[in-house]
Amino acid sequence: MQSLSWLHEQPYIENWKVEDAHIDHYGHVNNQAYLAQLEALAWAHTNALGLTLDDYRHLDRAMVIRRHELNYHLPSHLGDELACATWITSCDNKLSLTRQFQFICRRRQQTVFSATTGFVCTSLNNGTPKRMPPVFIQVYGQACI
Repeated sequence: MQSLSWLHEQPYIENWKVEDAHIDHYGHVNNQAYLAQLEALAWAHTNALGLTLDDYRHLDRAMVIRRHELNYHLPSHLGDELACATWITSCDNKLSLTRQFQFICRRRQQTVFSATTGFVCTSLNNGTPKRMPPVFIQVYGQACI
């Protein structure tokens, strides 16, 4: 199988096999399923970088979604296997970071979905914006492409 055409080098990749629960009344992957996959992929990447939800709780900090931009290029269907990639494309080392996502259908070798998500660092206790703790700056800053 040929290599996939990624937006950027060194993607963090998880595979997703489309199942019945992901299909909507039009017969293709539902918007909510894509959003759920974005969240799962972002957490998997964060965990692979060495940060966990327990770390977030201990530090009273969280990276919460400020904005999504979702692009549906082609429909995906039951049984499709998608290579789902993410990158941290910007990190200001203060309050915000941006992730890009790209999902490629392995069978068709084409991008079916892409997204950009902006995150802001907040206090878990009250939801107000707070500066990134040093470990966030180190982990997310070093992962930024």
